[in-house]
Amino acid sequence: MKAFESAPDLFAAIGNTPLIRLPKLSAAIERTILGKAEFLNPGGSVKDRAAKFIIEDAERRGALAAGSTIVEGTAGNTGIALAMLGNARGYRTIIVTPDDQSQEKFDLLHALGADVRIVPAVPYADPQNYYHVARGIAQSTLGGFWADQFNNPANAQGHYATTGPEIWKACDGEIDAFVASAGTGGTFGGVSSYLKERDARIRTVVADPLGSSLYCYVKDETLETTGDSIAEGIGIKRITENFRMAVADDAVRIDDATMVEMAHYLVHHEGLLLGGSAALNVAAAARIARTLPKGSTVVTVLCDGGGRYLSRLYDARWLAAHGLTPRSDDLTFL
Repeated sequence: MKAFESAPDLFAAIGNTPLIRLPKLSAAIERTILGKAEFLNPGGSVKDRAAKFIIEDAERRGALAAGSTIVEGTAGNTGIALAMLGNARGYRTIIVTPDDQSQEKFDLLHALGADVRIVPAVPYADPQNYYHVARGIAQSTLGGFWADQFNNPANAQGHYATTGPEIWKACDGEIDAFVASAGTGGTFGGVSSYLKERDARIRTVVADPLGSSLYCYVKDETLETTGDSIAEGIGIKRITENFRMAVADDAVRIDDATMVEMAHYLVHHEGLLLGGSAALNVAAAARIARTLPKGSTVVTVLCDGGGRYLSRLYDARWLAAHGLTPRSDDLTFL
């Protein structure tokens, strides 16, 4: 019997997640869809990587030391990862998050002992936006370190150093497209840059929810927006420093109804209970795959698990109240 590989600490346990083939979906569209299972990280999301590299980079630079307090503005998952890793290193964490996120994320942050500051969800231009509030708290806190996941290059560099190479190795370089959404831009920026350096023929495509500017930015270099979305942690109306590292060939827009339908399809047919951003990524990957020759391979990111969205994405009453009750079980929504 093979012994389990040990990790010297919690930080070392982050990454090297499996690349899971989605067999039912792949068979239905006659192209292979592979999902990087980031929900299997210790903190349950892709944001474990960003938190790890931001903390380690800050420690090397002397910006984090004994007695420091990590401060961040986040939709939830980065805060959860920072609180978890901060505890492991002995740092306090102050997490500022908008009030439109799922209750499960708030509960996890509290369970981890983070000092949670919930603020109204207002546009980025408003000084009370969670991003600006977090920056102000970091500046006024003795020993405060502002993680700044949106513009801290350690985020994208971490994905360039780990996520991209892991995908490339797992596929043995046989990749036709990489499709993923962006919030901070770290994952897409780092992975797309790495893969394009290995093979410029790989199509790199941004998956974007309604209400975000990235679709229009990739298509015509404007920051126009259309509609709104219930998606948490993805989509943005500005270009971050981490996204500037991205190499994007195209973009695809996915509406909330399609995202919800795919989330429930994945539960019922692939056995995967995933968050909305992961479902949106898979829907976008399938749509892009259908534009490629049969037998093509498309890789996407399964950002986090659905346990953080039970009161929304998987609650029949909540979905009905928002006109998002799933109606299809046969991929006709694609």
